[in-house]
Amino acid sequence: MNLRVNALLKLREKLLPFLKDDCLNHLPNDSFYDKGKSIILNAKHYNRWFLEDQVIFALQSWANALEHKNLEKWLHDYVINEPKTPKKVGLILAGNIPLVGFHDVLTTFISGHIALIKLSSQDNFLIPWLLESLSNEFPEFAYQFEFVERLSNFDAVIATGNDNSASYFDYYFSKVPNIIRRNRNSVAILTGEESAEELMALGQDIFQYFGMGCRNVSKIYVPENYNFKPLFDALLPFESFLMIEKYGSNYDYNKAVFLMSNFKIMDTGFLTLKEDDRFSSPISTLFYSFYSTLEEVYKHLEKNKDKIQCVVSKYSKNNFIAFGQTQSPELWDYADGENTLKFLLAQSHL
Repeated sequence: MNLRVNALLKLREKLLPFLKDDCLNHLPNDSFYDKGKSIILNAKHYNRWFLEDQVIFALQSWANALEHKNLEKWLHDYVINEPKTPKKVGLILAGNIPLVGFHDVLTTFISGHIALIKLSSQDNFLIPWLLESLSNEFPEFAYQFEFVERLSNFDAVIATGNDNSASYFDYYFSKVPNIIRRNRNSVAILTGEESAEELMALGQDIFQYFGMGCRNVSKIYVPENYNFKPLFDALLPFESFLMIEKYGSNYDYNKAVFLMSNFKIMDTGFLTLKEDDRFSSPISTLFYSFYSTLEEVYKHLEKNKDKIQCVVSKYSKNNFIAFGQTQSPELWDYADGENTLKFLLAQSHL
């Protein structure tokens, strides 16, 4: 167990240079960083959303997450022994944001099981690059990672997809222990008392990864007669997203659809806001709903908790998240609230 923690700490050590400003021009001169730089600079050619700064942000997030104190806190409540017979755990990974499935891979690793990794075609270079480094440093663990085109001979499954694919996964993997993830979105509750700094941080929650992650805020709840101007002013730094071809195209298209449908919208020039009861908004669009009391918002979110990943608010209620923190999850922040570590450790006793 300690050796596995050491392996993760060594991986973090490899990631630390990415925390520096202008990191790609100051990376150490060796094969790991040479390969990583090539992957980062070419990522946009296999996923046009994976721009250099977005991929680096994901690597920085992992460098921060894998601090020793975080690993200790994550594993503190568990007794983790080497399983007598490691199970083969099929991992079907998403590819909507860089390294989105890496937590499942590392949780399988720390539990001592074998990860059968089905990569997304949208993110199929970053994880192999990091695991190659881990395996080179600790060759005794290389057997725990296997990349597959199709899952077979598996004992358990963790699959991430949308609501449509989840129905298929439910059927196909029904005979083995499984975690099946569906669509989720994140929301923010505003009161009108937020500072300019908090609203700017909310901009990160909305725009990081172009809003494509389940932890991105896609909807806000605001009080009746809310003044949107301070929010619009705080979001101005993200106006530059219009220069990014994919984002700009989505903005133009979705705005046109709203206008042709005679929907009432607000438009910042780079983000449209639409009053809508739904949680999942299109790229470049933020949904909003008005409320009379905070209590009615709390009740509404509790009723729909199976659709919500994160709730951002200045109030620390029910595990709400502070502004600007949605894209910096801790190791113990499990997707869909499903404790994958507990699930995988349970497999050791089957």
